[in-house]
Amino acid sequence: MSTVRVEADRESCISAGRCMAANSSVFDQDDDGIVVVRTTHPAPEHRDSVRKAAYLCPAGAITLRSAP
Repeated sequence: MSTVRVEADRESCISAGRCMAANSSVFDQDDDGIVVVRTTHPAPEHRDSVRKAAYLCPAGAITLRSAP
């Protein structure tokens, strides 16, 4: 993927925090522990950790898409 767009389904999030552990520059949690995407287009150096976050999410709430 040349450019990645990050999406999070806040309705599916179970507050596990694995996304934040994988990359706290891209992911955060609100006061209820629900995922917040800090930037939908992460820098190239964050691609691997963003993919890892999507893979590790037990709820499958993180989606990566190719961005134009």
